[in-house]
Amino acid sequence: MAFSFWLARLRLLSCSKKSAVPNASRQSSYLYKFQFSGSQRNVPSTTAEKTKTQFFSWSSSLLPLALAVSAGSLAFQAQNTQPSLCEPTNIDSRKVSIGGKTSTEFVVKGIHKDVPQELIDELMAICQDNLTLDYDERFYHGKPQNSFHKAVNIPDVVVFPRSEVEVSQIVKSCDKYKVPIVPYGGATSIEGHTLSPNGGVCIDMTLMKRVKALHIEDMDVIVEPGIGWMELNEYLEPYGLFFPLDPGPGATIGGMCATRCSGSLAVRYGTMRDNVISLKVVLANGDIVKTASRARKSAAGYDLTRLMIGSEGTLGVITEVTLRLQKIPEHSVVAMCNFPTIKDAADVAIATMLSGIQVSRVELLDEVQVRAVNIANGKNLPEVPTLMFEFIGTEAYSLEQTKIVQRIVSEHNGSDFVFAEDPQAKKELWKIRKEALWACFAMEPNFEAMISDVCVPLSHLAELISRSKQELDASSLVCTVIAHAGDGNFHTVILFDPNQEEQRREAERLNQFMVYTALSMEGTCTGEHGVGTGKMKYLEKELGIEALKTMKRIKEALDPNNIMNPGKLIPPHVCF
Repeated sequence: MAFSFWLARLRLLSCSKKSAVPNASRQSSYLYKFQFSGSQRNVPSTTAEKTKTQFFSWSSSLLPLALAVSAGSLAFQAQNTQPSLCEPTNIDSRKVSIGGKTSTEFVVKGIHKDVPQELIDELMAICQDNLTLDYDERFYHGKPQNSFHKAVNIPDVVVFPRSEVEVSQIVKSCDKYKVPIVPYGGATSIEGHTLSPNGGVCIDMTLMKRVKALHIEDMDVIVEPGIGWMELNEYLEPYGLFFPLDPGPGATIGGMCATRCSGSLAVRYGTMRDNVISLKVVLANGDIVKTASRARKSAAGYDLTRLMIGSEGTLGVITEVTLRLQKIPEHSVVAMCNFPTIKDAADVAIATMLSGIQVSRVELLDEVQVRAVNIANGKNLPEVPTLMFEFIGTEAYSLEQTKIVQRIVSEHNGSDFVFAEDPQAKKELWKIRKEALWACFAMEPNFEAMISDVCVPLSHLAELISRSKQELDASSLVCTVIAHAGDGNFHTVILFDPNQEEQRREAERLNQFMVYTALSMEGTCTGEHGVGTGKMKYLEKELGIEALKTMKRIKEALDPNNIMNPGKLIPPHVCF
């Protein structure tokens, strides 16, 4: 109480001198920052007018007393307040969390508060048997299945809501007690999105997987977030429709919205941003918001749908999704060809897009990735850079496209051009690409993978891949290249021993090299995997501090208690 009094007194003095001392408020704010950061900051010195000297002599006489009282208040406040939305720049040294500029840590730290028993009781009343405190279940939900990222804490409670109303009640209770929430879907994300660094409540959405309505003539469908994209397409197939995004197996529609994912078909159909018509979202206070109507286009108000897509659970919990559907193509052809260098392969991908051919897939694998496929599946494919295409339309149109691309390939040192029209043969060819990650682990079964996700304007793709490949080949680590070459997005799977710190740092160096190279070409650090905890440190360089401040203002407006997936997406050093 004493400290609060003297702090208020300093502020009053600051306000009373504003007309004479333009920077007086800065004096007070410096002391305020001292209280919360625990690291000393020098009071700005003055050499100006007499009035300034008088003000600082007054405030300086109060400063020692205020600081003395603050020393005793720091420990109390650390135990009784949530971490601020505006973290200090030295957050890494405080061991609170990671993700700021220059951070190389991957174990995400946080501030854990015990969940009140009153909240547990309320959650049990809401969820009945669909709640667990079991350690093994909590540990499973606290470690992403395909990510090397870890957190010092795991969720305290895991709940499995069955309805939108239950989600709203859960969120409202958590907000009342200021307990963190982490939405959870298929757990296929790879940037630490579902970590629980502050403990709290994990909301597993996988029981909410109904198809609520299918409108065949409108070519749209309304689903709950827990349904997987593969399950959805099985449901749609008898109607001659499909949902065209194809990320990793196991991904759910809710998680795909949250990370703004895409996949190999994005070159033809766009990303999640382009294929969601409307959402229903539970906000931090428990309110349920519908972001848009079912109309294919609308100019009504702010585009809340696009705001929520890619927000990674930091603004709300998605409970319903209206998706745009496509007709299953009448005919398709899958082609594959080889190249002496990875630059030749990338050049063909660019030339194909510039030719105006509407390909539905253009995928690139380097020779190391092809070797992994051979090891994992007992195949005998030529271990050279390889391009895979898919052409769709009528039978005549698909074959015409195939022949045009075959000619382009022959003009760029390509060879062994083969194509398949038989459904089973096409399935086997695409299996090579869809199981690429698992094939990598066949080379190093006990290693973990750091996966890059850079994306650049298409004209820069060949240069980016060539420069990256030189760096990767010079490294001691096993690294493979897989690219959605038709839209400038490529991944590198960097395998490293998690028990060897030197290898982890080498993997981080390679990843950082590719990110910075992509950013220098007006690209992005993440084309489709999202930010999570792993990509936060690159956002200021990519977007600028003002964009990040704007994001933080939106976050604070919608989630003032900072309960929605805290510590993700927005770097901790961003303040406003």
